[in-house]
Amino acid sequence: MIPYGRQEVTQADIDAVQAVLRSEFLTQGPAVARFEQALAAYCGAAHGVAVANATAALHVACMALDLGPGDWLWTSPNTFLASANCGVYCGARIDFVDIDPRSYNMDAAALADKLERAERAGCLPKVVVPVHFAGQSCDMAAIGALAKRYGFRVLEDASHAVGGRYRDAPVGSCAYSDIAVFSFHPVKIVTTGEGGVALTNDAALAQRMQRLRSHGMTRDAALMDGEPDGPWYYQQTELGYNYRITDIQAALGSSQLARLDEYVRRRHRLAQRYDALLAELPVIVPARGGDAYSALHLYPVQVDARRCRRSRREVFDTLRAAGIGVNVHYIPVHTQPYYRRMGFRSGDFPRAEAYYAQAISLPMFAALTDAQQDEVVTALREALT
Repeated sequence: MIPYGRQEVTQADIDAVQAVLRSEFLTQGPAVARFEQALAAYCGAAHGVAVANATAALHVACMALDLGPGDWLWTSPNTFLASANCGVYCGARIDFVDIDPRSYNMDAAALADKLERAERAGCLPKVVVPVHFAGQSCDMAAIGALAKRYGFRVLEDASHAVGGRYRDAPVGSCAYSDIAVFSFHPVKIVTTGEGGVALTNDAALAQRMQRLRSHGMTRDAALMDGEPDGPWYYQQTELGYNYRITDIQAALGSSQLARLDEYVRRRHRLAQRYDALLAELPVIVPARGGDAYSALHLYPVQVDARRCRRSRREVFDTLRAAGIGVNVHYIPVHTQPYYRRMGFRSGDFPRAEAYYAQAISLPMFAALTDAQQDEVVTALREALT
């Protein structure tokens, strides 16, 4: 089986992890800070806060932005559940903004229209979560301008996009947002096993997210209510969570970051080969370009119903039977039973639903060989015909 995504672990990664295993700290040690600093420096952000996974990063980011009951969080329907669930965790109400049919990202024009209507209705969002689907940045300049006009906070779900760029700056620089979140799950571009990082240029937000990832606890006397009893003393100043990442994971992440640019370049070469090899087939290949340089976490195609007599399901099943581990990203969040119980219905966000109905993610990972890619294309050609 050729999977749709997979990690690559080198001897350098193994050595880095072994060094931590032989050290004094397996968790809450210096490897975590080194990883945070290395990623923040790569992205041009002032602060990084590493946590157990990207869902935890989204959650503590929402809490740091003071999202709570009665507030609204808006995100894209074309995303994983966590982009919306993080708002639910805080007691907020959730809504969605339909996607651009070319980029599959939140449509900035649709966001502008929805904000205008929400302002008249008195229900503007407190937080908007644009999702950089498949590794390609949303139109962050337009979203950032809308944030200034309407007063909402911007939390970038950049889980797919580490190594990508927007207007010649790395995704994660937070030039147009308050916080940006990355995922380091094994199918992502680089991995820590499980792990996530929230980046920000706001020291107060970073400090609060650091507390929230560790039970809402502080040892900083300046943040305490009253004087500490002694050097052992700590206080819980608010309700937090145990969302810490280990030094073992952080060491793996730091080692993998050294190859990030190499991995993204390889993904671009693979995407260019896909573009050429699929040109005559009845599929729609993902658009790239403009202000965004995609990190290419995914390579999603659409089975073009106008040119293909086979359904997406038939193509998917045929590929799986041929040993090609394709997947589908994503089932629109608003169609999930949990969100339907909130009142959402099929047809609410038609462009996200139309994309989903035809989408198949082909294998895309840096270690994918040209021969394996040729095998994928051959199987796809047979599945389509």
